[in-house]
Amino acid sequence: MVMHRQPARQDARRPAARLVRAGVAVALSVVALASAGCSRRPPSGTPDGAVRELVARLRQLHGDPADAKAAFELLSRRARDNLASRAQRYSAATGKAIAPEAMITPSRFLLRFEPQRYTAQIAGAHALVDIAGLLPGERVQVPCVYEDAGWRVDVALPPLPPVQKRPGSDL
Repeated sequence: MVMHRQPARQDARRPAARLVRAGVAVALSVVALASAGCSRRPPSGTPDGAVRELVARLRQLHGDPADAKAAFELLSRRARDNLASRAQRYSAATGKAIAPEAMITPSRFLLRFEPQRYTAQIAGAHALVDIAGLLPGERVQVPCVYEDAGWRVDVALPPLPPVQKRPGSDL
């Protein structure tokens, strides 16, 4: 009678199983490294990316506070402060509290042309993003500033005029 030795067969399979497990581990590591290397930069990683993202966010702004907040976050500190001052003045005048990002109204945003190309010129912590459309006259430059570990769009909003008081009023 011929007897097969099972332990020898199991011993032969163990190195093969280890090899397969090691191969799977290596393959998963390669996939993880490849996906990490191909990860997209955040929109604020470049000045032109920040402007492109702001345009996209303003396009989808239809009165949703979350969309307004997302657009507000891409603005420079100076622009955010200006909007905060406007919101504070509005709140004081109406008695109704309003968030600074709510000052970005969808009806006030209108593209003059369809952007085709964004090109950034960086000088230290400042940049100018040149946006070009299809026609030669379709061009605008948007200033950006590097702050809070990312590029922000430095929209030039007009300063608020001083609060007007009635003559003889202490208010």
